[in-house]
Amino acid sequence: MLEMIIIAAIKVVVVIVAVLTGCAYSTLLERRVVAFMQNRVGPNTAGPWGLLTPLADGLKLIFKEDIVPAGVERMTYALAPVIAFIPSMLAFAVVPFTSDFSLFGREISGTLSDLNIGVIYIFAVTSLAVYGICLAGWSSGSKYSLLGGIRSSAQMISYELSYGLTIVGVILIANTLSMRELVAQQDTVTHWFIWRQPLGFLLYLTCAIAETNRAPFDLPEAESELVGGYHTEYSSMRFSMFFIGEYAAMLAVSCVGTTIFLGGWQGPFLPPIVWFVLKVFGCMFFYIWLRATFPRFRYDQLMNFGWKFLFPLALLNTMVTAFFVLWKG
Repeated sequence: MLEMIIIAAIKVVVVIVAVLTGCAYSTLLERRVVAFMQNRVGPNTAGPWGLLTPLADGLKLIFKEDIVPAGVERMTYALAPVIAFIPSMLAFAVVPFTSDFSLFGREISGTLSDLNIGVIYIFAVTSLAVYGICLAGWSSGSKYSLLGGIRSSAQMISYELSYGLTIVGVILIANTLSMRELVAQQDTVTHWFIWRQPLGFLLYLTCAIAETNRAPFDLPEAESELVGGYHTEYSSMRFSMFFIGEYAAMLAVSCVGTTIFLGGWQGPFLPPIVWFVLKVFGCMFFYIWLRATFPRFRYDQLMNFGWKFLFPLALLNTMVTAFFVLWKG
């Protein structure tokens, strides 16, 4: 029992360190890629090729003064960044990062916890992050923050339903909610669920971008309208927790999309963990590419797109998939 606890603790520490490091260097990746797309240099002075830029940013935020406005609701104001940050980290508990492997003669699982309802768990915990955003907007005592929180809650309601429906087609085909079993059923490239659910994959990507409040769906922040939206009144490490939570959510939905649609760690020649990282990197690059390419939606366009386009398509995809599964069964 003690050995199992030690192994589990080591795996948790490794995953947390890997995710936080991934979040830090995702910021550098975004700044360099967007700079390249805009014909700029980008950050390149902190360390060789700018590789120490995330460390410099982190140290700067740690030593920044934590300014708390006079009109805030202090308890909620302090808890909101934590509530926004933790759900994104919890999602990684059931993500299968690699195949099982042997270490010192003992079989080690490639995931922290193989829940038989892993898909439901992920969608449940990731939907909780919006509460932190809404509470931050309400507790800050600022009209800009309040509008950002209201926008985020409305956006979550509008896209959460379509977001859930996007993976129902895969579940109907695979007949399982286990993340490891989904990867096992995609043992070759031709068996990846993206080929059997291409519309579901496109809808998943779109809804995931909206769920994580990223451009062109970043209306809760909308610097040109709301200064900074829900985190306008935050500074220092409290602001950085929102920032890390956003990138952790991006990594989480990229990991989930890789697992459900792109075969997870499956792939020829290279080690399984390398395939997983490469696929997640591709999803993160797509996130950044969209930010550098598309302008922000107007708010009425955002709502119309969610309810009048994405939701009917997601519902249609689910119904057609259910029909073919029933017909073949």
